Amino acid sequence: MEKLNVLPELVKSESKDIAPTTSRRSFLKGGFEAMGVATLASTPAIALANESIQSDFPTWSTTMGKGLNDYGQPAKYESNVKRGIAKAYGDLAPGTGSARTPLESLEGIITPSGLHFDRSHNGTPDIDPKLHQLSIHGLVKKPLNFSVSDLLRYPMISRTYFIECAGNSSANIIAPNPIQGTAGALHGLISCSDWTGIPLATLLNEAGVDTKGKWILAEGADSSGMSRSFPIEKGFENALIALYQNGEKIRPEQGYPMRLLLPGWEGNMSVKWLRSLKITANPTHTKDETSKYTDPLANGLARQFTFELGVKSVITKPSGTMKLPEPGLYEISGIAWSGAGKIAKVEVSENGGKTWRDALLDGNSQPFCLTRFRAPLQWNGTPLFLQSRAIDEKGNIQPTREVYKANNAIDGRYHNNTIITWAINQEGVVSNAYL
Repeated sequence: MEKLNVLPELVKSESKDIAPTTSRRSFLKGGFEAMGVATLASTPAIALANESIQSDFPTWSTTMGKGLNDYGQPAKYESNVKRGIAKAYGDLAPGTGSARTPLESLEGIITPSGLHFDRSHNGTPDIDPKLHQLSIHGLVKKPLNFSVSDLLRYPMISRTYFIECAGNSSANIIAPNPIQGTAGALHGLISCSDWTGIPLATLLNEAGVDTKGKWILAEGADSSGMSRSFPIEKGFENALIALYQNGEKIRPEQGYPMRLLLPGWEGNMSVKWLRSLKITANPTHTKDETSKYTDPLANGLARQFTFELGVKSVITKPSGTMKLPEPGLYEISGIAWSGAGKIAKVEVSENGGKTWRDALLDGNSQPFCLTRFRAPLQWNGTPLFLQSRAIDEKGNIQPTREVYKANNAIDGRYHNNTIITWAINQEGVVSNAYL
């Protein structure tokens, strides 16, 4: 987990104006017309639509465009959409830290591969796929070694899953006062991709697990020796050996040439650069599951093996460092997820949780996947405390910050799934707040 004092370098950002909504068509589709939300009387966009087409065209409409590229890149006008970098120890260990997804700049539920968050313990290794192997050994009837080319011959499946670092949103728990930054800087250790690979159950069945085998130790090939153990039931349930991300081979910082995926469980367990799966009778208690990723409790004890991530949501627009330029109609947009399965409902509040109303879920909710939610916001220029609260299919409800603080030690920082508050002042400036 990064030290708190590296966070300010992530959160330096000027306020970004949010354009008022010029149409309520999308709100009508979600049934928001019945809520009596008013539309803006007129806007420049509407006025322009009534004018005739002019004869003078912009340069891009009259000159030949750029030629074909062998690998597409974002538009140059979007060059500011980047991950925020936090180095835990500065230049002393430049590969230790994180690169955070700019949640406030994205829409939908799929994170572009180049913007997927990266939590690294000792940098990204340069692995030659021709020399890399995955070994399945320990309490098995037939130990197996797989080259990358071996695995590419197996039938594959594709699933859309989120990955969240257990330390996501930790600044909002351990900082005595709210740190000001973007949604991505504060909560950007969460991303969602279309992953393609081989069900781990297929390989376990081929190796033949001994009846004494109850746990699996997963080890990475990076120089930090990242390793985590997990119950073997998860391996047979929905674990995936991922080789592709969003249609292309997994990128180096995401575990090239292969990574483990344990849907819904804390991100560090989805071990990158996977090289070994050892079947054991008991948990291994490695350095990565004892020295960190445990939850210190208020009574002096610590909770270990908190695998499943709690139900959670964050409003990404409007959010920290943004600004509403004038009173009017805006869209609230955000993401919700749960380690227990599907998101069933998301509610939003404009008064710090005193009252709640339902948000619209965009599309069908999928298990262990981000769900986009939306709601109208009619801002009249008065201060607001904007919140979202997610509920999953098992009835779990996103808790308050007060509840988390009461159940954990003062320095507890992992598994913070508490309700996030964005304060909007009378000037329209959005800031991080505690309630």
